[in-house]
Amino acid sequence: MERRLSYGFSSVGRALVSKTRCREFEPSNPCKIKIEMSKNIFKQSADYCKLCYDELVHNTTWPTSKELIHSAGVVLLASLVIAVIVFLMDVVFKNFMLLVYPN
Repeated sequence: MERRLSYGFSSVGRALVSKTRCREFEPSNPCKIKIEMSKNIFKQSADYCKLCYDELVHNTTWPTSKELIHSAGVVLLASLVIAVIVFLMDVVFKNFMLLVYPN
């Protein structure tokens, strides 16, 4: 019984990549991309602006005044805590450096 190997299509060595571009190598099955350019770019821009406005007005949830004040307070408190920690680290390292390198 003879065993036959069948091979599929291959484009090895024929792919259009940057190294083979302009060297007469072409892919065996090139992709065909259809680029559609609209003739009316102003209509596309207007439609895009309308969709953005609709998203902003109808699909965006805005925080209440209470939530906004609470979030601002949390950010302010976290900033102050980090500032105090950095200040304390600065004082500790300054004193450590004065011990290592006395004047």
